[in-house]
Amino acid sequence: MRALAEFFRLEAAGGIMLIGAAVLALIAANSPLEHAYEAFQTMPVQIRIGAFEIAKPLLLWINDGLMAIFFLLVALEIKREMLSGQLAGRDRLILPLVCATAGVVVPALLFTALNRGDAGAMRGWAVPTATDIAFALGVLALLGSRVPTGMKLLLSTIAVVDDLIAILIIALFYSHGLSLTALAWAGAALAAMLLLNRRKVRALTPYLLLGVVLWVCVLKSGVHATLAGVATGLMIPHVDPKNAIDDEIEHSPLEHLEHALHPWVAYGILPLFAFANAGLVLGGLQLADAMEALPLGIVLGLVIGKPVGIVGAALLLRALGWARFPDGAGFAAMLGLGFMCGIGFTMSLFIASLAYAERALYDAAVLGILGASVISALIGYVWLRLTLPARAGMP
Repeated sequence: MRALAEFFRLEAAGGIMLIGAAVLALIAANSPLEHAYEAFQTMPVQIRIGAFEIAKPLLLWINDGLMAIFFLLVALEIKREMLSGQLAGRDRLILPLVCATAGVVVPALLFTALNRGDAGAMRGWAVPTATDIAFALGVLALLGSRVPTGMKLLLSTIAVVDDLIAILIIALFYSHGLSLTALAWAGAALAAMLLLNRRKVRALTPYLLLGVVLWVCVLKSGVHATLAGVATGLMIPHVDPKNAIDDEIEHSPLEHLEHALHPWVAYGILPLFAFANAGLVLGGLQLADAMEALPLGIVLGLVIGKPVGIVGAALLLRALGWARFPDGAGFAAMLGLGFMCGIGFTMSLFIASLAYAERALYDAAVLGILGASVISALIGYVWLRLTLPARAGMP
């Protein structure tokens, strides 16, 4: 319970910092600091060793490099949950798996219905499919003890499955110009990590060194570099079947790395990503801009598609007798949870950065993401504030 409370505390505090970073980005992009903000994004950063060179603007180092660490943490969480956590048993898995899948499909269909005639806009069909766990838990934290622990767990688990689906989408739809030579070297690094895992090597250093090699190879291969973080995370051994996260019991290597990375990701990497990517120039924007098909498709997908898909799937599973709502959560709480899952922010911004090279399309997507996340957060907060009873004690 202590580890669970620490997890929620980190995510909630990180979510509040995420919101603050996004606000700072908007201020910087719409003030006399605009040119400094653009210079920050486009600052050239180069690494050269002999003939080998990686040269990118700082924005891409954040999106391709630091976000690989975020995806490493996501993979660690997914692996732990599947081996010994909320996704370990079929009974536990069915509700978040079906709800998350429906919460991806329905928003994508709504976005497609509005943008099917525009090939450029359709590259971002996956933008409204993600849930930002940190942002959502940050908003839930404002409700204090009203929110049942089971509801927080379900939201977190849906978000984890959401991230897994997003990883598959990125791998399948946002890779390009594949280099077979670089992929072969990436395969060799992955095979070396797999061998370490099979030989029950528990030291983290060799995995992380090979992870850096894997990241470089994947970066050069045409597959998005963040997937190297996913692959590395899945190779880190988790040898404690009871997942006994307690100060008196030795953690598995996976748990050690997860606990070490979590504060850095929550308090550093994600706020920095938000600051670097959320700086939308608002000057000249009109209501008509928000009503265009691309941003409107994102807003409808997140604000309406997410709760419709998630709550509809939960109701169907309960009617069939295959799953039940979390303890202390009725239909009203589940609807509020559905609205909270419409906060797409981090992963939606990330997918938009992959989908739209054109600045105009990217800015339209950011407008939709920011608008949808704010609307979902406000509706979810107000709804839950009105429908959840105040409770004594800790959530």
